[in-house]
Amino acid sequence: MSTEEKQLYTVSIYTENNIGLLNRISAIFQRRHINIESINSSVSEIEGVSRFTIVVNLEEKQMKKVIGQIEKQVEVIKAYYHTDDETIYQESCMFKVLSDLLFEERQIQNIIKESNARIVTVNKEFFVIEKSGRKEEIELLYRELKPFGILQFTRSGRISVSKQPMKISEMLEAFNQ
Repeated sequence: MSTEEKQLYTVSIYTENNIGLLNRISAIFQRRHINIESINSSVSEIEGVSRFTIVVNLEEKQMKKVIGQIEKQVEVIKAYYHTDDETIYQESCMFKVLSDLLFEERQIQNIIKESNARIVTVNKEFFVIEKSGRKEEIELLYRELKPFGILQFTRSGRISVSKQPMKISEMLEAFNQ
């Protein structure tokens, strides 16, 4: 039995932008019965290179094996993993709520202000609130708005930057020479 503790890791995977790669990467986690907490895909700081940001909860020994499997994928340039303490991260969310509440319930205006959320749009039927922050902040806002009735709710995957340089740019420059 392992004595190593499970913890949240943010995995950053720099890749060529190829169809089907997301399926192969998620299959690596699926085969090991590892639940992906969140996933985000975007362009990276390097032209022509995409970046997946995946959050998983597991032991470091298992994390190292997964990174090794991910890096065996032909299109993967480099994969890194970091603890929460080693990253600066945010999530985003949006809430759709009935417009009447914005004008009739002073408490909603206070909740929005205190949570540092912002109103994105207002019309006769509904208004939309956007909030960026840590998972806990978003969950708190959700709990505070829930009694008023949330028509729709969506949340992004984590986006993050590492506190220490990952040196991917230098690695690619050396590779391309």
